[in-house]
Amino acid sequence: MNKLLWVLQYFLGIYWVALGVLHFVVPPGLPGPFAWMYELDPTLHAISGTLEILGGLGLILPAVFRVYQFLIPLAAVGLSLVMVGAMVWHADHGSFAATGPVNIVLMLFMLFVAWGRGVRYPLGTWKSTSKKVRTTAN
Repeated sequence: MNKLLWVLQYFLGIYWVALGVLHFVVPPGLPGPFAWMYELDPTLHAISGTLEILGGLGLILPAVFRVYQFLIPLAAVGLSLVMVGAMVWHADHGSFAATGPVNIVLMLFMLFVAWGRGVRYPLGTWKSTSKKVRTTAN
């Protein structure tokens, strides 16, 4: 299960960073499932894009550099809250039938990563686990 958590953590981290960047550079001609991005207010683009980029980086960077690894489950919980906000927005704009199942699955994946890295298979403490303590002999 630890390997599954690693795969989900990195895959979803890359996904969230890419989706966050997409909020700042909305290209013309997005496919149907992303058509809602044209209706989103510019302020919401900036907020959700920033949260998604930071959350995605929070899933990957603490594990790569082995520092502040307690941020991984916090980033996952934060991204699941972003999904709750997305579900509310989509329900309000009538697009929940198309996007709701994806939002629910992403939220469940993020909660699984939060549980896995926070409770079941935590990666370390707030300090780096890769540094060795040197002892000097007299």
